Amino acid sequence: MSETTGTRVWGEIDGHEISFPMEVRDFDAATLIFSVPAAAAQRLLPGTDFSVIEMVDGVAQFVLALCDYHDNPWGDYLEINLGFLARPAGAGDEVLGSFVYRMPVDQAFTCKAGNEVMGFPKTVEDLSVRHEGNRVVFAMAVDGATELEVSFAAPVQDGPPSRVETGSYSYLDGEPHETPLSMDMGSGVIDVTSVEIVLGTGIVATELKTLGLPKAPDFGTWGTGLTATFQLGHPLED
Repeated sequence: MSETTGTRVWGEIDGHEISFPMEVRDFDAATLIFSVPAAAAQRLLPGTDFSVIEMVDGVAQFVLALCDYHDNPWGDYLEINLGFLARPAGAGDEVLGSFVYRMPVDQAFTCKAGNEVMGFPKTVEDLSVRHEGNRVVFAMAVDGATELEVSFAAPVQDGPPSRVETGSYSYLDGEPHETPLSMDMGSGVIDVTSVEIVLGTGIVATELKTLGLPKAPDFGTWGTGLTATFQLGHPLED
């Protein structure tokens, strides 16, 4: 790994230089938050190094993020994040991050880079996004059949996005890892009654059903023209 003029070069993957900070200059994203049973959520986290955060006793927050990247060093790809607010096991209440336990994408390079550099559980899947009037529809299909479809009425974005500083937890080479990042949250507040979720068959649909989905989220935001900055991650200290 080398460092020049403030840029840290991780190395290369398939002839592409991987360097940090990684600046995402343009993407659209919906973020939906659901209250779910903490015990069911914890069962979806691999290993024992991380714990879901219970907002109240027995209740965790499931975060479903639907992303359409337009200008990203790792490609112009679609991504669905399935994860929970979480912290390292035993950490204090002041520690707040997220653990994404599944991260389907639709391009091979970002999958390989995410796996090797950040330990993110990316897999290449059949993803799509379409706009039907004022509705936005994200979907994942398996063998031509819909496994997950999420749609919502796109709200008016009546202000600038808000910037969120956080950390995303993962396992890299079997060891607990954290990737610091800052990203925009869209200013458009989604009408949760407009959210429609369709679950088909398959492992993702089955997992979401154990969390009580399909149901309306507690809260959701939508934004276009968003930006994000990912820093080079690091192993968590013992």
